Order: sequence, then C-alpha cells, then structure tokens
Amino acid sequence: MWDDDYMGPGDDDRDQFADPGGRSALRAAGPGNPRTLPCPTCKQPNRLTRKDKALGYQCDTCADRAERGGD
Repeated sequence: MWDDDYMGPGDDDRDQFADPGGRSALRAAGPGNPRTLPCPTCKQPNRLTRKDKALGYQCDTCADRAERGGD
C-alpha cells in the first residue's frame, strides 16, 4: 500500500523542493510555508520551513557536514 503523499513515476513533484534537481531535501518556502524556523543542529535562525521541521530535517549546511562525516 502506498503512502498518500507518494507520487509515482511520471509525476512531477520537484516544485515542492527549494532546489529542484539539486542536493537539498528542504521544501520550498512560500507564503504558506515560510522559512522561519531554526536548524535543530546548528540553531541558526530562518533555516527551515514548518514542512522541513515536520520531516525532521536540518539545514543544508548541517546535512552536508553530517554526510561528509563532520558531525
């Protein structure tokens, strides 16, 4: 059974991302989803949207550092 948010092959959901086709998993900011929340790792302000926080994300800088083994 698929998750309700699943978009199958051929569905274009790239517009939900801040950097479609790029390395970031952060969601696009906009009037209904502003980037106003701090990163839970580095505590820098205005790094995440509500959707990012709900998904348990951290900012791109911290995510890159963790992927390189810097954390």
